[in-house]
Amino acid sequence: MEITLLINGAEKKLNVEPRTLLVHAIRDAGLTGTHIGCDSSSCGVCTVVLDGKTAVKSCTMFAVQAEGHAITTIEGMANGGKLHPLQQAFYDQHGLQCGYCTPGMIMSAHALLQHNPSPSEDEIRFGLSGNLCRCTGYQNIVKAVQQAAQMLQQPVGTAADD
Repeated sequence: MEITLLINGAEKKLNVEPRTLLVHAIRDAGLTGTHIGCDSSSCGVCTVVLDGKTAVKSCTMFAVQAEGHAITTIEGMANGGKLHPLQQAFYDQHGLQCGYCTPGMIMSAHALLQHNPSPSEDEIRFGLSGNLCRCTGYQNIVKAVQQAAQMLQQPVGTAADD
């Protein structure tokens, strides 16, 4: 069946079987930043954001269910080649090692910050609890989310934007 998905602000027409998972449709659309990990919704590497605020593990949703919703993937976070504050903070705070979990972590953190722009450390850990990282021990990931929260709260045109 033919569906139209709005991914990162662009319409993508895809021919899919009704059983096609959203993660596979996204990757078939050429956006490979959304990773496939465990196929059981345990790891979170396939996390995307629906409608600008809800983190969804795209391995738990059929592509046909996403029609009519705005999907943001890791590729949609950067603005004209400039890293999103979350991406910059992960870089600054060494919140990644192998990078495999990073897109899912960033997308989950993005959804968290949409609901709670100034989370405590415990709230960050809870917000990321559906994502697994086998490399970092999470300390620097938490620091990255804290830095991004501060960056996102600063008024435009301040020194942090330079």
